[in-house]
Amino acid sequence: MGHDRPGRALAALSVLPALAVAGWLLAGLPLLLLGHFAPLPAALLGLPAAALLCWAGTRRLGKLVEATPWQVAGVVAVAAASGVFNTVLHSEQVAVRRDPATYALYASWIADHGSLPIPRQAGAFGGFDPWLIFAGVGFFDVPGGVVPQFMPGAPLLFAVGNWFGAPFAMPAVLGALAVLTLAGVVARLAGARWAVVAAVALAVSLPILYTSRTTFSEIPSLILVFGGLSLVCDALARPGWWRGLPAGLVFGLAVLVRIDGLRDVLPVLAFAGLLIAMRRSARNKGALGPGLLAGLVAGGGLGLLGGYVLARPYLGYLAGSIRPLLLICAGVLVLTAAGTAAAPLLARLRPPRWLPMAGAGLTVLLMAGLYARPWVQTVTRVPTHEGDQRTFTMIEAIQRANGMAPDGTRLYFEYSLHWAVWYVGLPAVVLATIAAALLVRRLLRDGTPFEWLLPLAVVGWTTVTTLLRPEITPDHPWAARRLVPVVIPGLILLATYALAWLRDQAGRRGTRVRRWGTALAVVLMLVPPAVTSIGTAFTPIERGEAAAVEAMCGRIPENASVLFVERVTGDRFMQAVRGTCGRPAAAVKRVLTDVAPEDQVRRLIERVRGTGRVPVVLAADEDQVAPYGRATQIMALVARQDERSLIEAPNGTWTLRMNVWMAVSE
Repeated sequence: MGHDRPGRALAALSVLPALAVAGWLLAGLPLLLLGHFAPLPAALLGLPAAALLCWAGTRRLGKLVEATPWQVAGVVAVAAASGVFNTVLHSEQVAVRRDPATYALYASWIADHGSLPIPRQAGAFGGFDPWLIFAGVGFFDVPGGVVPQFMPGAPLLFAVGNWFGAPFAMPAVLGALAVLTLAGVVARLAGARWAVVAAVALAVSLPILYTSRTTFSEIPSLILVFGGLSLVCDALARPGWWRGLPAGLVFGLAVLVRIDGLRDVLPVLAFAGLLIAMRRSARNKGALGPGLLAGLVAGGGLGLLGGYVLARPYLGYLAGSIRPLLLICAGVLVLTAAGTAAAPLLARLRPPRWLPMAGAGLTVLLMAGLYARPWVQTVTRVPTHEGDQRTFTMIEAIQRANGMAPDGTRLYFEYSLHWAVWYVGLPAVVLATIAAALLVRRLLRDGTPFEWLLPLAVVGWTTVTTLLRPEITPDHPWAARRLVPVVIPGLILLATYALAWLRDQAGRRGTRVRRWGTALAVVLMLVPPAVTSIGTAFTPIERGEAAAVEAMCGRIPENASVLFVERVTGDRFMQAVRGTCGRPAAAVKRVLTDVAPEDQVRRLIERVRGTGRVPVVLAADEDQVAPYGRATQIMALVARQDERSLIEAPNGTWTLRMNVWMAVSE
């Protein structure tokens, strides 16, 4: 038994992150819904829930992975190095310019207050007024207050960092766990010798570095999706009716982290139906189906409940894409039920002999078509609502900054596979295509290797749908986040399978050919993503924001009611003033300009004064606050920000300046 211990250790270590995350979310969501998400109750419920899931998901693992102690140590070392590196170079995004600051402020609020919505505190301004705005970028008005726009799963995780006094360390910890998680899937499906290669390839990829340094939801989603794949592999290797339940829960809770998780786990629904249909012909494997389906429905149901209660305006904003996705889910459910019922009849059918090769050929043609899109298609969108118009304006601004002709209708989605090539390298994409074609051919021919069916379905489905419609502002590295949950780790997983296959083929030509061929392939896997990342890997962005906000808070009187009279400053700092500084905050409505009308500001100042509080006016420039009192600059931050590149990989950062001026109306 001793020689199995390294493999068992790697198998267990690589699923613990997903199981622990799922257990914490299972406990954290009810506490947040009840308004009692605080360190003590979260620890009393979350730690036992995580421990129970970890026990259930790792007991009686059996011999799943053949690994050496050095391979296990290598994977752990790469994951740990990733965590340390990204902790040291973490970002500090608390000024709401894009999503990470909203996530950070969301996590900070629930860590300190344990409940939603965020109170408006309208009484501090003399009551509600049509010229007062309490919501803003990243935050929606709801009855009873203001709510952040995102799903609650990721903030429930990030809040742990706030409790430990290290709010910007949690993303790096999760990033390290993501590296460990992918290595576990690779060890199971391609062999432990490739786990270290996969861990390094993921850790050095720019989008992983980017999303492991600040509060994004993509890394937790990666942990849940690929952790779920490992759990299914384990369950197939050692079947038991209950083993599908933890895997289903882990998959389903991906919806609580990102609403896009609905799309990512759709193949799991069909796979569970297939397992149920196989209960007669393959009793052991088929026994997993009911548990997998039950866990998936329970986890996904909790995710949708959390979104409906805590992020309903956000889901309404995304209704145009969520409704079709829900219809697809319903269609898959109906087809799965029909296929399960018709399984005995379908089992008698014999596919034509040409189908396996046709499937492999179509796989290659699909990837070739995606790569050729820039030469045959230009994806555009004419603005039809306010959100589209903001994107239009932003793209034109980015094009001018890049020295390009302005055309705000361009979305650049046709370059999506080229984005993947930037970040994992052309050799990895080619290897992944070869692997996908081989696996499609084998699965269509004789249904083996069966353990690859679900991973190939999840990676293939999500990769193709994501690359066809990334649905994100297309500047990089920002747009790279869309590739993080499945596309990049999925390509790496498939590429390692191709490496294993090529190594076996080369072994027929002799040991030397195999050794040198393997070394060359590994170099080709690791060097391109490292070269792409090198331009930004050692430059942290938006550092100093947290300290600047704390200093700003110290300059605002304790009994102040803060009025933002200029658009950009209000968008960036209203929730920071409300949450971090603990001062009531509101923006004054603007009409056709970025600055509020002076007569209305003066009227609102008098209303604040009537409450006995101190009226404070904030804006970006001195002359915007000077009419209301002596102007004082309370923030003058110079930092680095993301580059905004449209048609080539980002290789640097830009300067970011943020100024805040204050006038205290005596």
